[in-house]
Amino acid sequence: MEKQPLPADDDNNIGTRESEVDCYSGQAQSSSEPAARAGWNSKIEYFLAQVGFSVGLGNVWRFPYLCHQNGGGSFLLLYILLMLVIGIPLFFLELAAGQAIRQGSIGVWKFISPRLKGIGYSSCVVCFFVALYYNVILAWSLFYLGNSFQYPLPWEQCPKEGNVTVPECEKSSPTSYFWYRKALDVTDSIDETGSFNPYIVCCLLAAWTIVCLGMFKGIKSSVKVMYFSSIFPYVVLFCFLVRGLMLDGASEGITFMFYPKLEIWADVQVWRQAATQVFFALGLGFGSIIAYSSYNPKNNNCHRDAFTVSSINFLTSVLATLVVFAVLGFRAKLKVTACVVGNLKDLSEQVRSGFVDKTLMPDFNYSDPSSVALKNYKEWFKQYGNMVPGNLTDCDLEEEMQKGVEGTGLAFIAFTEAMSLLPGSPFWSALFFLMLLNLGLSTMFGTMEGILAPLTDRFKTLANNKTKLTIFSCIIGFIIGLLFTQRCGNYFVMMFDDYSATLPLIIVVVFETFSVSWLYGADRFLDDIEVMLGWRPSVIYKYLWKYICLLAMLGLLGATTIQMLIKRPTYVAWNEDKASEVTMEYPSWALAVLAILIIIAMIPVPLGLIHAVLQDRTKKAARDTEIGQYRIVSTDDKCETPMTDMSELDQKNNTSADF
Repeated sequence: MEKQPLPADDDNNIGTRESEVDCYSGQAQSSSEPAARAGWNSKIEYFLAQVGFSVGLGNVWRFPYLCHQNGGGSFLLLYILLMLVIGIPLFFLELAAGQAIRQGSIGVWKFISPRLKGIGYSSCVVCFFVALYYNVILAWSLFYLGNSFQYPLPWEQCPKEGNVTVPECEKSSPTSYFWYRKALDVTDSIDETGSFNPYIVCCLLAAWTIVCLGMFKGIKSSVKVMYFSSIFPYVVLFCFLVRGLMLDGASEGITFMFYPKLEIWADVQVWRQAATQVFFALGLGFGSIIAYSSYNPKNNNCHRDAFTVSSINFLTSVLATLVVFAVLGFRAKLKVTACVVGNLKDLSEQVRSGFVDKTLMPDFNYSDPSSVALKNYKEWFKQYGNMVPGNLTDCDLEEEMQKGVEGTGLAFIAFTEAMSLLPGSPFWSALFFLMLLNLGLSTMFGTMEGILAPLTDRFKTLANNKTKLTIFSCIIGFIIGLLFTQRCGNYFVMMFDDYSATLPLIIVVVFETFSVSWLYGADRFLDDIEVMLGWRPSVIYKYLWKYICLLAMLGLLGATTIQMLIKRPTYVAWNEDKASEVTMEYPSWALAVLAILIIIAMIPVPLGLIHAVLQDRTKKAARDTEIGQYRIVSTDDKCETPMTDMSELDQKNNTSADF
């Protein structure tokens, strides 16, 4: 069956898209890139961009937390399994689609199935939501980076009011107090808006300015920044790993991280969290993968790229996890050692006072607490601890490691506390937050490209004014982002991070997979890839796309939705009076905002479907009117090209493209 050329754009004549489709011979395809579309100067630039986008802040704080919370080594095995079965096949699908059509997400899904062209617009909306709150995290990193050039670090000790230590800090810790009170000046709940934080506003402006300058001339300028922003974090991680392994307690931290707990495989929640992490680690559904791959020559081996980038992403997560738990192990060991010393001092005082039976006393030298091994103390406490009067504790190392290792708490509380205990703490602090800044920047470049590339490919006016569009997008992002710089802004960041992108992105990928594997056809898609690469990928991809990946995404979507319906969404708030974190339920108005955000992100899909149906009916009526006036002449000299529009193929074979 002869395929038709890619359809012309019916809505706008696009200047930046390919004006002519490459013609393929039976054995080889042309790899020349259209002059109107930019391209990578080298394969290294492309890898830096893809790896920089996929490797982000989640690798440093979310993956280590999930790994420790969900069974360590068992979670790693589960993650690898889901990466091979779901992550890499879907990643390959987006790479191949972008590379073949040479368009952003809007153009790609319009060509594959015109009635699902709204998928690309939904990707742009979700990218915009993510960019709004993601840049706030960069602003926080800039704030901490600026405060790192002090000795001692401002979060090492509690401040004093006169000769009295600030009560809120004394009840919590210096790092928690600095984060919640000095950096965020946070309110007690999301209901209390508060004023704007001027320091964070300035840092947010600086963050958007950096992003704007990096994206000023598209990939040509952003890739120059990526040479530093994508490579520098690895240098820092290796430095931290070497330094961390030399610390007392590092081995205990890594042991706790990798200790396998196979029973967690029976928990559906663990599977959901592992699948979600795979999903977001690779950046599926954002459109950024498609945008970056669209700048590749058509004979680029995107199959190998899918495995290479996914492997680098996973190894980076493991490397970051080793670093995090080596340092957290050191922090926990110091706290537990201090706990043992304090308990043994109390025990010594009770012995001198005659309150403790001598038969209960430990065999080790409790008069010198600093020389007592943690293992010996725990063995004694397990046998006799409850028989001794007083408030002695077991000084549990694992319990101490679990404190403050989730989300932003890991980077801005636990990790900063650990670094303040290191010799030369300002140097390590500056290095760490500079690494966070670079990780965030490379991801932000990819996110912004997922917005700008589809729009400039789709609309000629925007393509002719891409620099103005970039500046305008950054200005709008900054203005709306001021929402997150209020005193309650941290709670909005948590809401956006946990919910506003999760469900829409899953739905987007479900539509992507369905449109390629069922509407366009998995076999036809593999045919196109074979023409493009010169060899045919394994048929297993057909079954993975059509059944395994699609069902897994629907299962993930269902599990997430059911969880939200069964248990009201919650967030962690800081209570100033208690000087501690408390879990609170989102108010009804916040859930309404959440629902509106999800609807806004997904509304382009049904709107695109309705628009395409109405457009088809209008064209059909026009053809029926003209059929008696003109005689249709058919020709055979047509180019065979990948990604043929479904509607034209169906019309030629007298079939219907309707759902």
